[in-house]
Amino acid sequence: MPSQPFDFEGPRGYRLAGRMEQPDGEVRGWAILAHCFTCGKDHLAASRVARTLAAHGIGVLRFDFAGLGSSGGNFADATFAADVDDLVAASRAMQADGKVPSLLVGHSLGGAAVLAAAGEMPDVRAVVTIAAPFDVAHVLHQIDPAALERIEAQGEAEVLLAGRPFVVRRSFVDDLRQHDQGARIAALHRPLLVMHAPGDTTVGIDNANRIFMAAKHPKSFVSLDDADHLLTRRADADYVGALIAAWVSRY
Repeated sequence: MPSQPFDFEGPRGYRLAGRMEQPDGEVRGWAILAHCFTCGKDHLAASRVARTLAAHGIGVLRFDFAGLGSSGGNFADATFAADVDDLVAASRAMQADGKVPSLLVGHSLGGAAVLAAAGEMPDVRAVVTIAAPFDVAHVLHQIDPAALERIEAQGEAEVLLAGRPFVVRRSFVDDLRQHDQGARIAALHRPLLVMHAPGDTTVGIDNANRIFMAAKHPKSFVSLDDADHLLTRRADADYVGALIAAWVSRY
C-alpha cells in the first residue's frame, strides 16, 4: 500500500507533517522513525528504511521535525528537547488512530531522540539507533567554531548544515549541553539494537560503543560495514530495514 499523509498537532501549536507507510498484508506492529539532523522525512534513508519495514509487515510513521520539510514551526526555535516532545506527540497521534507504536527507530540525532523519548512511551517494546551520537552535544561538531562563537556572543547566527543555511540560536546550543543520555540509556529497560558503520566520519564508531556499554541487556550491535553516515546508498538503507525487521520479530 502506498504511503499516506499523516499530519498531527505538535505540542507547541504547530502542525507536523508525516507519512504513514502501511503494510499490504497483516500488520505485525507499528513504529515511528526519527530522521537524521536537518534531513526530513523524505530523506532517502528515512523513506527506504520505512518502506522496507512496511514490506515486512511493520507500519511506520516518518515525519518532519518542527521547522523542517512541510512541518510548521521555525527551525531557529528548535531544541533537542522539542524534538523529543514531537516524538511523544507522534506516539499519541498514532494511538488516537488505533496504531499504537511498539518500535522506535532513529537515525543520527534522531537516534539520540528516540533513546530520550522511549522513557515517556510505555507501549514501546524495542528501540533501534542508526549512526547515533552518545552525547547529543556531538552535533555541535557540525557547526563551524567561528559560527559557534558568534552564537554564544550574539545569541544566534546563520550556519551551514549539510550545505544549507540555518539560523541556530543559543537556546539550541544550551539545550544540547544539558542532556544526560548515559542515564537515559541505562534506564531504558527495552531491547536495544545499535547499528553503526566503523568508518562513519560524521559520528564516530566510539559513540556506538558508549551507547552499547551504557545499555542493559537485551542489547545487540550490528556493524554496517562500509556504509556512510547518511546511508546514501539505497542498498545500505534497504539492508538496515531488513535487519531491523528480522531483529524486532521476537519483540
